[in-house]
Amino acid sequence: MTTPPPEPTGPQPAPSAPDTQPLLSQRAALVLLTAAFIGTLVGVLTWFSAGNAAGALLAGVTGFGAGTVGLHKLIG
Repeated sequence: MTTPPPEPTGPQPAPSAPDTQPLLSQRAALVLLTAAFIGTLVGVLTWFSAGNAAGALLAGVTGFGAGTVGLHKLIG
């Protein structure tokens, strides 16, 4: 037979405070949000122009990538 472990005595350590560091900096959030807007705009305009969903998606993703790189260099 096994015996249960003894109950801990004395003060328990306080739970650690949650991390106060944000997941993204304000600059990164601004760059990614603006790049997402640019990519969406490029995709929608391509859809209206060509009527091709695959081409619009490809143009939107390319616009997001180019917007991210451009804004990263521009802001900062």
